[in-house]
Amino acid sequence: MASLQDQLLKAGLTTKQKTRQANSDKRKKNKQQRSGVEHGASLQEQVKQDLAISKADKLAKDTALNEAKKIELAKKEQNLRIKQILEHHQLTGVKGESDYNYTFNNKVKKLALNSITHKALVNGRLALCGLNESTYLVTSETAAKVAELDSSMILVQNDKVTVEETDEDDPYADYQIPDDLMW
Repeated sequence: MASLQDQLLKAGLTTKQKTRQANSDKRKKNKQQRSGVEHGASLQEQVKQDLAISKADKLAKDTALNEAKKIELAKKEQNLRIKQILEHHQLTGVKGESDYNYTFNNKVKKLALNSITHKALVNGRLALCGLNESTYLVTSETAAKVAELDSSMILVQNDKVTVEETDEDDPYADYQIPDDLMW
C-alpha cells in the first residue's frame, strides 16, 4: 500500500512542493514536542508544585516556631508572677536559734528560725517555697496561690496539725513526744 501522500500525488491533487512543505512542518512540530515545548510545560508544573510544597513546609515550620515562642513566653510570665508573689508575701525577721532542715534541689539545707516561726512551719501555718536557688518563707495561703501556678515551687508545706485523741489503752500515753524535739 502506498501512503496517502503518494496516492494524492498520483491523482494530481497535490504537488511535490506541497508534500515537502507538509513533511517539513510535521518534522518541525515533532522536534519541538520532543525538545522542550512539552518538556518545558511539565518543568513549569514541577517548579510550581515544588514551590507550593516549600511554602507549605515553611508555613508549618513557622507555625511550630511561633507556638514554641508563645509557650516559652507564657512560662517566663508565670515565673515572673510567682517571683512577684513570693517576694511580696515573704516573711522576714524570723531568724533565730532553731534550725529547720529541708531539701532543695536534692540538697539538704538549713534555715535558722525563731521558736514561734519554727512551730508555725511545723504546724502548717507557714510554708517554704523555692525559686532560682532562693528560699522564701510564706503563709500557707500564699503557698496555695503559688501551688495553683506551679506546684514544684513548694518545698515544705506541712498539713495542719490537729489535736490527736489518745487511746486509753496506749501504754505510752504518759510519754508524749515534745514538739521541740530536734532529730
